[in-house]
Amino acid sequence: MKWITRENIKVDRVACPWLIRRFIDPQAEFLFVEEGQLLETAARENATPFDVPRLSEVKLNHRGVRCSFEAIIEDYHLQAPGLERLALIVRAADIKGQEQIAVEGTGLRAIAEGFAALGLSDEERLVRQFPVYDALYEYARLAP
Repeated sequence: MKWITRENIKVDRVACPWLIRRFIDPQAEFLFVEEGQLLETAARENATPFDVPRLSEVKLNHRGVRCSFEAIIEDYHLQAPGLERLALIVRAADIKGQEQIAVEGTGLRAIAEGFAALGLSDEERLVRQFPVYDALYEYARLAP
Protein backbone atom coordinates (compact mmCIF):
# COMPACT_ATOMS: atom_id res chain seq x y z
CA MET A 1 0.00 0.00 0.00
CA LYS A 2 0.99 3.61 -0.52
CA TRP A 3 0.41 6.26 2.11
CA ILE A 4 0.81 10.02 1.74
CA THR A 5 1.21 12.98 4.07
CA ARG A 6 2.67 16.46 4.23
CA GLU A 7 6.40 16.91 3.85
CA ASN A 8 8.77 18.04 6.65
CA ILE A 9 7.62 15.34 9.07
CA LYS A 10 7.98 15.56 12.82
CA VAL A 11 6.07 13.71 15.56
CA ASP A 12 2.71 12.40 14.29
CA ARG A 13 3.96 12.06 10.70
CA VAL A 14 6.82 9.83 11.92
CA ALA A 15 4.74 7.93 14.48
CA CYS A 16 2.01 7.08 11.95
CA PRO A 17 4.38 5.46 9.41
CA TRP A 18 6.00 3.52 12.27
CA LEU A 19 2.55 2.31 13.38
CA ILE A 20 1.56 1.40 9.82
CA ARG A 21 4.73 -0.58 9.12
CA ARG A 22 4.70 -2.28 12.50
CA PHE A 23 1.01 -3.26 12.74
CA ILE A 24 -0.73 -2.81 9.37
CA ASP A 25 1.56 -3.11 6.36
CA PRO A 26 5.27 -4.01 6.75
CA GLN A 27 5.86 -3.16 3.07
CA ALA A 28 4.11 0.23 3.19
CA GLU A 29 5.50 2.96 0.95
CA PHE A 30 5.31 6.58 2.11
CA LEU A 31 5.07 9.71 -0.01
CA PHE A 32 5.74 13.22 1.32
CA VAL A 33 4.43 16.19 -0.64
CA GLU A 34 3.44 19.83 -0.25
CA GLU A 35 0.02 20.11 1.34
CA GLY A 36 -1.44 21.81 -1.74
CA GLN A 37 -0.52 18.79 -3.89
CA LEU A 38 -1.58 16.12 -1.43
CA LEU A 39 -5.09 15.21 -2.58
CA GLU A 40 -4.18 15.27 -6.27
CA THR A 41 -1.07 13.15 -5.67
CA ALA A 42 -3.01 10.76 -3.43
CA ALA A 43 -5.56 10.18 -6.20
CA ARG A 44 -2.91 9.75 -8.89
CA GLU A 45 -0.78 7.37 -6.78
CA ASN A 46 -3.74 5.55 -5.18
CA ALA A 47 -2.25 6.47 -1.79
CA THR A 48 -4.04 6.75 1.55
CA PRO A 49 -3.64 10.25 3.02
CA PHE A 50 -3.01 10.80 6.71
CA ASP A 51 -2.29 13.66 9.14
CA VAL A 52 -3.41 16.69 7.15
CA PRO A 53 -5.55 18.56 9.73
CA ARG A 54 -6.38 21.43 7.36
CA LEU A 55 -7.97 19.06 4.84
CA SER A 56 -11.31 17.78 6.12
CA GLU A 57 -11.45 15.24 3.27
CA VAL A 58 -8.65 13.25 4.93
CA LYS A 59 -10.14 10.55 7.15
CA LEU A 60 -7.00 9.58 9.11
CA ASN A 61 -6.57 12.91 10.81
CA HIS A 62 -6.68 14.68 14.15
CA ARG A 63 -10.05 14.05 15.80
CA GLY A 64 -11.00 16.50 18.51
CA VAL A 65 -8.11 16.49 20.99
CA ARG A 66 -6.66 13.27 19.54
CA CYS A 67 -3.88 12.97 16.95
CA SER A 68 -3.73 11.02 13.68
CA PHE A 69 -1.79 8.18 15.36
CA GLU A 70 -4.89 7.58 17.50
CA ALA A 71 -7.17 7.74 14.43
CA ILE A 72 -5.18 4.94 12.79
CA ILE A 73 -5.33 2.84 15.96
CA GLU A 74 -9.10 3.34 16.06
CA ASP A 75 -9.86 2.77 12.39
CA TYR A 76 -7.63 -0.30 12.07
CA HIS A 77 -8.81 -1.74 15.41
CA LEU A 78 -5.28 -2.08 16.77
CA GLN A 79 -5.21 -3.42 20.31
CA ALA A 80 -1.62 -4.42 21.01
CA PRO A 81 -0.52 -3.94 24.62
CA GLY A 82 1.18 -0.59 25.09
CA LEU A 83 -0.30 1.15 22.04
CA GLU A 84 -2.79 3.16 24.08
CA ARG A 85 -0.02 4.50 26.31
CA LEU A 86 2.26 5.18 23.33
CA ALA A 87 -0.62 7.07 21.69
CA LEU A 88 -0.80 9.40 24.70
CA ILE A 89 2.95 10.04 24.44
CA VAL A 90 2.62 10.83 20.73
CA ARG A 91 -0.33 13.15 21.39
CA ALA A 92 1.53 14.93 24.21
CA ALA A 93 4.48 15.48 21.87
CA ASP A 94 2.43 16.45 18.82
CA ILE A 95 -0.36 18.69 20.06
CA LYS A 96 0.48 21.87 21.92
CA GLY A 97 -1.62 22.09 25.08
CA GLN A 98 -1.73 18.29 25.51
CA GLU A 99 1.72 17.95 27.12
CA GLN A 100 0.24 17.10 30.54
CA ILE A 101 -1.25 13.77 29.41
CA ALA A 102 2.17 12.07 29.15
CA VAL A 103 5.36 13.48 30.64
CA GLU A 104 7.42 11.61 28.03
CA GLY A 105 5.87 13.75 25.28
CA THR A 106 8.14 16.72 25.93
CA GLY A 107 11.20 14.57 25.32
CA LEU A 108 9.73 13.04 22.17
CA ARG A 109 8.94 16.52 20.84
CA ALA A 110 12.54 17.58 21.48
CA ILE A 111 13.85 14.51 19.66
CA ALA A 112 11.59 15.20 16.66
CA GLU A 113 12.67 18.86 16.55
CA GLY A 114 16.30 17.75 16.71
CA PHE A 115 15.91 15.40 13.76
CA ALA A 116 14.18 18.18 11.81
CA ALA A 117 17.06 20.54 12.62
CA LEU A 118 19.55 18.07 11.15
CA GLY A 119 18.10 18.83 7.72
CA LEU A 120 17.45 15.19 6.89
CA SER A 121 15.05 14.11 4.16
CA ASP A 122 11.68 12.83 5.32
CA GLU A 123 12.67 9.31 4.29
CA GLU A 124 15.89 9.52 6.36
CA ARG A 125 13.93 10.84 9.34
CA LEU A 126 11.81 7.67 9.24
CA VAL A 127 14.88 5.44 9.06
CA ARG A 128 16.57 7.16 11.98
CA GLN A 129 13.51 7.63 14.18
CA PHE A 130 11.81 4.25 13.85
CA PRO A 131 14.20 2.80 16.48
CA VAL A 132 13.08 5.59 18.86
CA TYR A 133 9.47 4.44 18.41
CA ASP A 134 10.49 0.79 18.80
CA ALA A 135 12.05 1.71 22.14
CA LEU A 136 9.11 3.86 23.23
CA TYR A 137 6.70 1.06 22.34
CA GLU A 138 8.64 -1.41 24.49
CA TYR A 139 8.69 1.14 27.30
CA ALA A 140 4.91 1.66 26.99
CA ARG A 141 4.25 -2.08 26.69
CA LEU A 142 6.27 -3.01 29.76
CA ALA A 143 5.50 -0.05 32.02
CA PRO A 144 3.19 -0.70 34.98
